[in-house]
Amino acid sequence: MRLARLLDQAGLALPAGADAGAEVTGFAIDHRKVAPGTVFGAFIGSTVNGEDFIPAAIAAGAVAVVARAEAPVAGAAHIADPQPRRAFARLAARFFTPVPATIVAVTGTNGKTSTVEMVRQIWRMAGERAASIGTLGVTTPDESISTGLTTPDIVTFLANMAGLAREGVTHVAYEASSHGLAQFRNEGLEVAAGAFTNLSRDHLDYHADMDDYFAAKARLVDEVLAPGAAFVVWDAGDAWSARMIERARLRGLRVMLVGEEHGSARPADSGDQRLVLLARTPTQLGQELRLGWQGEERTVKLPLIGAYQAANALVAAGLALATGTSAGAVFDALGRLQPVRGRLERAVITPAGAPVYVDYAHTPDAIEAAIAALRPHCAGRLITVLGAGGDRDHGKRAPMGAAAQAGSDLVIVTDDNPRGEDPAAIRAAVLAGAPGAREVADRHAAIAAAIAEAGAKDIVLIAGKGHEQGQIVGAGEQMRILPFDDVAVAREEAAR
Repeated sequence: MRLARLLDQAGLALPAGADAGAEVTGFAIDHRKVAPGTVFGAFIGSTVNGEDFIPAAIAAGAVAVVARAEAPVAGAAHIADPQPRRAFARLAARFFTPVPATIVAVTGTNGKTSTVEMVRQIWRMAGERAASIGTLGVTTPDESISTGLTTPDIVTFLANMAGLAREGVTHVAYEASSHGLAQFRNEGLEVAAGAFTNLSRDHLDYHADMDDYFAAKARLVDEVLAPGAAFVVWDAGDAWSARMIERARLRGLRVMLVGEEHGSARPADSGDQRLVLLARTPTQLGQELRLGWQGEERTVKLPLIGAYQAANALVAAGLALATGTSAGAVFDALGRLQPVRGRLERAVITPAGAPVYVDYAHTPDAIEAAIAALRPHCAGRLITVLGAGGDRDHGKRAPMGAAAQAGSDLVIVTDDNPRGEDPAAIRAAVLAGAPGAREVADRHAAIAAAIAEAGAKDIVLIAGKGHEQGQIVGAGEQMRILPFDDVAVAREEAAR
């Protein structure tokens, strides 16, 4: 595609003196991936300044550079913008086509991964060619998974979308993380519906405070969703969901509130749709949900345990309903949902009869929710194994320990992904919130100790890493990723 045409479609002006007929062959934000005809994005990051690599990118054949006006660009078209990440994304979105016809996005602190995967499953069971993109990677209609970040860089994200469309995928659900939203990593697409699950402390090593964290999430409502799109929100009646609902209404989005009928965020005369959770009853292998939708009551036997899994499933149902899937197909699919990898995943039942669950919970709220999900099924002790990641929000460590100790009968504090920090210092911070906990530094040994301790009526929860296949030790050039899978270790120790 010619550079001038691409800029025109993105609503950007052709820079003075630029070659309007230059052929654009690709996009890159890494100068090492530049080839002749590439548009290069040069952004200032927290540790690396992309503007330093502009000469190398031009030498490699970049025909245009998207950067700040003051960036040193010579020998290529300088597409100057005060928000170069946003401009680059909108330009790239015109290049990577076609894309799936129906796209939805999910944001929130906890529940994004489960929700997008459940939407994919619901769509698939309704007969659609559907995929999901997020922490688990890209999950395609044939269930194959390629691993990735919660929100990949914009070039990878858009290339994945175009690739899925070429494979016949028509429906995609993706995770919109706060980092991704703040850095414009999912811009330029027609997003038909979005969802907000919840907000609690996380990523305050990156965001200045909770208001800044919320503002990043709110970009989904304020800017990313298409005009008139649907917005599905778990109506917890708290300040964060109320603020998000208000912003969605001001934008003119079609709001759907999901949750219990007494949710306080809804005015009595609101025209919002509601998917109401009328009752929830735990069963041996899941829970029975009594739901209200458009004046009718429906009963669903959800094959997943825990209140937060019910919340994620219902938000996923709301997104499917909002994008045209029939109510009959949606509620039928809820009864056939499969567990999401590393999300209250039952790894094994020990020879003593104790089930062992692995969960990605790595915030105080997520740990509290995972424990609350397991408690109704526990006739004996609930044993929790957890740690905290290094080079991440330090302030959540003691609250994580406190949440584990408040809901568990035994807490074992161990290593998670220490990265560049001293693992002992991280454990000490978690132990400060759980003074009665046991400390076992080696994660394998900690899991073994929990399983050895568990009796027939006990439940073991291994929290923090979920689906992850490695343990990150060290930083920079010293970083190593050691093979480690909580599920595999739990099965190995149970087999002993």
